[in-house]
Amino acid sequence: MEILFIKLLLPAIIAFCVGILITPLLTFHLYKYQVWKKQGGKTAIGGQTAVEFNRLKGEGETKTPRMGGIVIWGSVVITISLLGLGTLLSSNTFFSDLFFLSRAQTWIPFATLLTGAFIGLLNDFYDVQHGGRGVRLSIRLILISLFAGFVGWWFYTKLGVTSISLPFADPLYLGVLIIPFFIVLTNALYASGVIDGIDGLAGGVFAIIFAAYGGLSFMQSQYDLAAFCLMLTGAILAFLWFNIPPARFWMTETGSMALTLTLAVVVFMTDSLVSGYGIILLPIIGSLLVVTVFSNIIQIGYRKVTGKKFFRIAPVHHHFEAIGWPSYKVTMRYWIIGMLSAVIGLVIAALL
Repeated sequence: MEILFIKLLLPAIIAFCVGILITPLLTFHLYKYQVWKKQGGKTAIGGQTAVEFNRLKGEGETKTPRMGGIVIWGSVVITISLLGLGTLLSSNTFFSDLFFLSRAQTWIPFATLLTGAFIGLLNDFYDVQHGGRGVRLSIRLILISLFAGFVGWWFYTKLGVTSISLPFADPLYLGVLIIPFFIVLTNALYASGVIDGIDGLAGGVFAIIFAAYGGLSFMQSQYDLAAFCLMLTGAILAFLWFNIPPARFWMTETGSMALTLTLAVVVFMTDSLVSGYGIILLPIIGSLLVVTVFSNIIQIGYRKVTGKKFFRIAPVHHHFEAIGWPSYKVTMRYWIIGMLSAVIGLVIAALL
């Protein structure tokens, strides 16, 4: 039992320490090469100038480096490499007992993290180099959908996932439709990445969600997946250490895309594959992500119907800023709601 808890917690501690150590080097290069937008502000979906956003965030975009998400996935890669190297070089079983990268539970989430990080890094690079015009959203969605289609196919054909677990009822059988369902889920979670808009907000929210799914994985005896989720939590906390106001850098796509795509995989792996309820619990554990996406949908739909805005600015966390809440108050309250949502989700999982 002792080695199990070490396996769960030590990678998270290592990832946090690695993140703290590599950040000064990353920060030096981000500032040296001025990895930020050269012109602040953005255009709203309808094509008009995003007045409220530019008032709140426009100036900061020309001063704060992007690509801070490198800290997260960089810490994960280094941590796994260190544990893997220890396993190879040591004749002691200690490192092999700790090593959690396994085909059954963690290869898919790890590969997804790296894929999302790479696509997001390309977008961030073009965003900085071409005046705020990153990879077109349509192209990003196509790339994400193609990758999600492959992962969904893997779940269906290789792991035999054909249904979604429902509490107090038989599983909802989807058959081959599980593939497009996974594509939709992945894109929906990717859309929630816009929660990365206030210093410290996204880091805190994602750390809480992955910690909760780490706990859920532990309850399901998926110890490798639990260790992976907690290690990712440690890496996010290292990023958050430098992202709390005033942020040294922003996560941007290389972080948010990596995390949202990986979360989609983790959610699936904690569902019918192990007779769990990872998908049904997502709207509870990830309630803030759901609110973020729906606030955008409401804003767009209301504007098309009435010609007016429902919120001062969407997503809704920016609305709170626009009506006068200090950004740190929005962040702290989101963290509190996120922690309560995670606890409620885990309690429900324990009762089901």
